[in-house]
Amino acid sequence: MTTIAPSRDFVHTSAAQPHPERARGILEQHPEVRSLYGRNPWTAVVVVALVAFQVASAWLLSHTGWVWVVVAAYVVGAFVSHGLFVLIHDCAHNLALRWKSGNLALAIVGDLALGFPSAITFRHYHLLHHANQGDYDLDADIAGRTEARLVGNVVWRKFLWLGGLGFMQGLRPLRVTVAKTRDAWVVANFTVIAAVDVAIVLLWGPKALVYLVLATVFALGLHPVGGRWIQEHVVTAPDQETYSYYGPLNRVAFNVGYHNEHHDFPGIPWHRLPALRALARETYDPLVSYRSWTGLVVRFLRDPSLGPWSRMVRP
Repeated sequence: MTTIAPSRDFVHTSAAQPHPERARGILEQHPEVRSLYGRNPWTAVVVVALVAFQVASAWLLSHTGWVWVVVAAYVVGAFVSHGLFVLIHDCAHNLALRWKSGNLALAIVGDLALGFPSAITFRHYHLLHHANQGDYDLDADIAGRTEARLVGNVVWRKFLWLGGLGFMQGLRPLRVTVAKTRDAWVVANFTVIAAVDVAIVLLWGPKALVYLVLATVFALGLHPVGGRWIQEHVVTAPDQETYSYYGPLNRVAFNVGYHNEHHDFPGIPWHRLPALRALARETYDPLVSYRSWTGLVVRFLRDPSLGPWSRMVRP
């Protein structure tokens, strides 16, 4: 197992991000990869089904005790919320419906069961992340220096940081200010979700909304699917900044673990990413990857060499 020495600074590199060059190499060897590009309109059906499930669960739990609200949010709701995050991510790349406006609207629909209006702002920052991976001033996926310094490599601080990762991610736009976050779609996103949240509380009481919010918070941090946020770009091997996960939870996470594959070919929808890996196995198999998100969460907490600083940045 490769370890990185504890640091009070990011891992610096002068190399360009690896994905464009690797994609060109794969296309030269496997031009048939182009046949995997496209959209998956069934994503819209799945989004509506997951939102309906979450809202129905919130209604049912509004008639139970608080303990069951918390347990259900962790055991069931977090998996559903995480799935919605993944499908909203595909909408950010216009991989669900044919028209950009349709993808934006579908992303807002996915937000209905998350309790927070984040889909459209996520799109803006996520596309910046792809175009400027590792650029501290443009990549909001990287922890801020103050954030990383406060957390450091201490176990209990990393535990709290993971538990509140959604909140920390919500503060990062204060650092990355170039994204367009005040357009009509952002306003619509905030307005619709605020109205739905108020309606849920008025009709069903606070337990229903707390269930939705807790499911979202758990999906973003201290949970088996929370390992995804560590897996993607936390540096655990020298000279590798993006990592994939090939474990069983991909089945309920819509293949989001195929992260190297996604960064290499962001025009391939979630259901075809395993086919991409199968075509270019000689490229992806030698890269460091993971089989357990839960094991990765435990490793991140216990390993003093890992923390928010464990990210590769470039000028």
